[in-house]
Amino acid sequence: METEKKIIISIDGWSSCGKSTLARQLARELNYVYIDSGAMYRAITLYFLRNHVDWTKPKAVEEALQSISLEFIYNPKSRQSEIHLNGENVEYVIRDLVIAEKVSDVAAVGAVREFAVYQQQQMGKKKGIVMDGRDIGTVVFPKAALKIFMTADKAVRIERRFRELFEKNPNITLEEVRDNLEMRDYIDSHREISPLRKASDAVELDNSNLSMTQQFDIALNWAREKIAGA
Repeated sequence: METEKKIIISIDGWSSCGKSTLARQLARELNYVYIDSGAMYRAITLYFLRNHVDWTKPKAVEEALQSISLEFIYNPKSRQSEIHLNGENVEYVIRDLVIAEKVSDVAAVGAVREFAVYQQQQMGKKKGIVMDGRDIGTVVFPKAALKIFMTADKAVRIERRFRELFEKNPNITLEEVRDNLEMRDYIDSHREISPLRKASDAVELDNSNLSMTQQFDIALNWAREKIAGA
């Protein structure tokens, strides 16, 4: 019996649309590797902030990137792959609002994107991966078999992000979350290099009024159709 062929699944979309959640679910169900591109950019941002790297200066960025090693390691306790920065598990450190406020700026730097994209493409050579981000279907894996573009009403996304951050920081306000999300939307869609946009061959998944189970069922059906035709 022929082994089932593996494909690359890319998930792009706006901030706080649940891209990472869906990507993890699909990877787990299909026994694929999940690569969180956002975590990679957040980890780079963390390194820059910790080491006072001025990302507006190309030479400083180039030197800093040479000192960064990123790796995804499976954690049996959390049952997911977690990102390690130079050997340190920073999966939870990078979720802080301080990182969220700067990550779009750092991710817009050309050298940073080249660094991350190269690593992502190396990870995808064997296929059988699910990756989410802002430019996965347009830049990183333009030939991905299944491209999903996720979206949701802005008010819904703000509420989701607020609930997520409030658990970690009860002092955060809805206004802070709204300002941060609107800023990230603007930067993501207006940056000169790899702006957020829907690939022409991507299928759109608006989950404003969908439960996680409903959106998962829709995406899994799309994936199985693509795998069957691979």
